[in-house]
Amino acid sequence: MISENDLKDLIGKVLKEIDLSDAGKAEQVAQAVAGKVESASANSAAQIDDSELYDITAIEMSDFFAIENAENKAEYMKLKAKTPARLGIGRAGPRYKTETMLRFRADHAVAIDSVFNEVDEALVAEAGLIAVSSKCEDKDMYVTRPDLGRTINEEGAAKIQSECRKGADVQIVIADGLSSSAITANLKNILPALKQGLEGYGLSVGDTVFIKFGRVGAMDHLTELTSSKVTVMLVGERPGLATGESMGAYITYEGKVGMPEAGRTVVSNIHRRGTPAAEAGAHISNIVKKMFEQKCSGVGFRF
Repeated sequence: MISENDLKDLIGKVLKEIDLSDAGKAEQVAQAVAGKVESASANSAAQIDDSELYDITAIEMSDFFAIENAENKAEYMKLKAKTPARLGIGRAGPRYKTETMLRFRADHAVAIDSVFNEVDEALVAEAGLIAVSSKCEDKDMYVTRPDLGRTINEEGAAKIQSECRKGADVQIVIADGLSSSAITANLKNILPALKQGLEGYGLSVGDTVFIKFGRVGAMDHLTELTSSKVTVMLVGERPGLATGESMGAYITYEGKVGMPEAGRTVVSNIHRRGTPAAEAGAHISNIVKKMFEQKCSGVGFRF
């Protein structure tokens, strides 16, 4: 990065070299300055020694400790292991330490990326999912128009009608939701465990659907399209500074468009530092079995 003073020096040198009596020389000046800035930036970058750089997000917050001369670090670390809160981050006078602040900004960037990145189409194809989209056309629309994310678009609805099996006991649906990273991190482990568990209980499972730009309410539209008894939606949860890979499972018994949110049963915090994906798949399948026994979901359901 070139400092402001260095940039001024470059411009001064260029101005001395060029005759400015002709107004048409302005473009020449601009091009010359740009060339010198680019050259100086390249030279500056070449001189940077990155041998000591490392990925600070690779350090779990439960392992990060920045308090100097702590009286009982071992006990403090036991407390940190029980919470994702940012404890033991130290201070420099009244301010955060540099590494603490950089870690905060890095985790914040991870959270933003998890919202605005998209699930890789190759992953969707590898998992054998029937890919459709909600009525949202992009992430900006998804964030600002929640209502459009609750309905599958006309093309997707037609695709489901023609390609999906109807009347299965359980319909599984995946949605990127507010964290594409959650789908990327957990899908390969949770989906096989969930299907195996459901089939082990003697329940038929329909063709799994992926809804791009999908919100939780889209599962109700899918339920009506496939006539399934129980629908399980695996969706990326709203990310935070603790993790950007958390997935939630929303489960309904005889769901329908417009149903109250109280009618859903939810399993949240599915990620490597919460409930592991494979374990969550087995747990969800057991919940579904009990839903068929109790014939309900949501606040009326008993675990």
